[in-house]
Amino acid sequence: MLTQIRKRDDRVVPFNETKITNAIFKAAQSVGGEDRQMAMEVTLAVIKELKKMPEDHIFSVEEVQDAVEKILIEQGHAKTAKAYILYREKRSMVREGRTELMDAVAEILKETNRDNANVGNSPSAKVLQISEAASKNYYLKRVVPPAEAAAHLEGDIYIHDLSWYGKTFTCLQIPLDRLLRDGFNNGHGYIRSPKGIKTAAALAAIILQSNQNDMHGGQSFAYFDRDLGRYVELEFQRQQRLLKEELDKLGLTAEEKRINEVALERTEDETYQAMEGFIYNLNTMHSRAGAQVPFSSINFGTDTSWSGRMVTEKFLLAYEKGLGRGETPLFPNACFKVMDGVNYDPEDPNYDLFILSMKVACSRLFPNFSFQDSSFNAPFHEQEVAYMGCRTRVMSDIHGMEVTNGRGNLSFTTINLPRLAIKSGKNMSAFWQSLDDTIDLVIRQLLARYEVQKNLKMKDFPFLMGQHLYVDSEDLGYNDPVEKAIRHGTLSMGFIGLAECLTALLGKHHGESDSAQALGLSIVSHMRQRCDEASKQCKLNFSLLATPAEQLSGKFTKLDVDRFGIIPGVTDKEWYTNSFHVPVEFEIDALKKIALEGPYHKYCNAGHISYVELPSAPKGNLEAFETLVRAMYDNDMGYAAVNFPVDICKDCGLNGVIESNVCPKCGSKNISRVRRITGYLSTLDNFNDSKLAEAKARRVHMKLPPFMRKDTVQ
Repeated sequence: MLTQIRKRDDRVVPFNETKITNAIFKAAQSVGGEDRQMAMEVTLAVIKELKKMPEDHIFSVEEVQDAVEKILIEQGHAKTAKAYILYREKRSMVREGRTELMDAVAEILKETNRDNANVGNSPSAKVLQISEAASKNYYLKRVVPPAEAAAHLEGDIYIHDLSWYGKTFTCLQIPLDRLLRDGFNNGHGYIRSPKGIKTAAALAAIILQSNQNDMHGGQSFAYFDRDLGRYVELEFQRQQRLLKEELDKLGLTAEEKRINEVALERTEDETYQAMEGFIYNLNTMHSRAGAQVPFSSINFGTDTSWSGRMVTEKFLLAYEKGLGRGETPLFPNACFKVMDGVNYDPEDPNYDLFILSMKVACSRLFPNFSFQDSSFNAPFHEQEVAYMGCRTRVMSDIHGMEVTNGRGNLSFTTINLPRLAIKSGKNMSAFWQSLDDTIDLVIRQLLARYEVQKNLKMKDFPFLMGQHLYVDSEDLGYNDPVEKAIRHGTLSMGFIGLAECLTALLGKHHGESDSAQALGLSIVSHMRQRCDEASKQCKLNFSLLATPAEQLSGKFTKLDVDRFGIIPGVTDKEWYTNSFHVPVEFEIDALKKIALEGPYHKYCNAGHISYVELPSAPKGNLEAFETLVRAMYDNDMGYAAVNFPVDICKDCGLNGVIESNVCPKCGSKNISRVRRITGYLSTLDNFNDSKLAEAKARRVHMKLPPFMRKDTVQ
């Protein structure tokens, strides 16, 4: 007897023939039919068909639906059959998406996803990641064009920050000077211009946090020293006034020179405390539903005024001191701008600050160094090129002046270079064709996303657009689309795994072979050329990015192992190498690594970074550190850093390389291990599994003298 039916979740429930009739009738209605009698007749025929099976057989939902399709076609109801099939497919997609989402939520609830090393494990972090999982599912199923969605899911490309696909943009160089000068409103009232450096620094942190709530990526100040220098001057004037008032109250007098000396001393103290407070704020002040602190960066080092110099000096000293127990601050990403004639040579006015910046970097990993005299940055000396944390660079603008402030990246998508090489089977013609086809796909995808982004309204961004942070946002009305402003932003194509790509094509990567290096440069320069062509053709700022491979570190690799198996030198480890870097596990001299990676920087105009690994903090060898930085400058790099382990006992503050799991000073196991993950700092416990494996495999590029290696902790 046909009395029961098996649901998709294996539950057995009573059979209800009315549900079949209703489904057939809805399909008929969708193509203009209104004959319920036909639906009932088809239902009877379906039941008759099903009764051909043994009486004890319990039909599944799928079997019943197959029978409905069969009878509709046999009885000549072709249009209704097609509508029924389409409806069935749509319902299957909805069920599949719901299942995938529930699986993703279950995984997040079990353990917070570590795609982003700046996201903690708090309840708010889990809620944020669950909402992001739902957003990704929605965009892939409903918004991203099918071919592009399939390419993302299959691992040919990776659409970054997919959960934010149609709601916001990536990052911004914030015009700090204007916001502090004119005041701003962050949604709870108007904030007036500050009168001293402490308030200015506190407001700078609030500005970073406020804009982080409107965007998903980095927030940066391009001229931190210059923009805050004005408030050092105001602080000095305030201290002069206070001193004179104090003297008047006491009936005393003092020479103007002495008053100025004391006022300057007080200003220095206030500025140091302001910088210390700024650092503390950025390491504790959460945004994005309380799930993470802002992705903050500051650029400084080229302001030669006494007040701008003081900002740089006091920030570096406060950063060197660290947090409350000497911990290395994770934020802000500090970027020291190196420029000949300003700070590069002993006779330059800010040379002492360059030396101080390297001294601080020798113990704290930051600052990184941006080289204003590189062939691709030098043309913009007047504006100065600034970088954002993990590498992002914004400068050229097809719609206006080439400026840094008020602009940022809108979105970026990464190409899986190793896969293209594997699929080509060492056939270079096939590889180049596949590369061009994938570039075409990425350009279409970036344009499709831009079409969604440009129609967002000014009201969707109460701080970003409401306070006119973006270039050309000043005249936008409350309900106006934001295209006039965001057309100044960049659309970036990224790439990952150049080393594995070269190995798949030639059997060696660019650290091993001159011919591989030549091919690598040809590949990357070709990608840049295609971006430049797209900019001219589409009248938008397409640029090439050396992808920061944090969350993507193992995703492409896992997909390619599943598809192609283990290929020596290509898919035989848990990660693909970051952008154009020489593989981290490859033994190579520091200066040779710098020479090999330097030429790639000029092609990656959306952002780039290179590193050198040391075994421990080079605190006693500033000369060696300076040799590395100057080699980076000489090899036409734009942005670079030096890595080494930073281990900190969170109980007693011991800082250095702690080899064991127990602090040798106090016996505590509460040890934080800070490492650079892509361009910013994080602790190892926040790295995902692929980045943990990559960090463990990193080889030292420059050995330190024996007397330095002994001094591993202090």
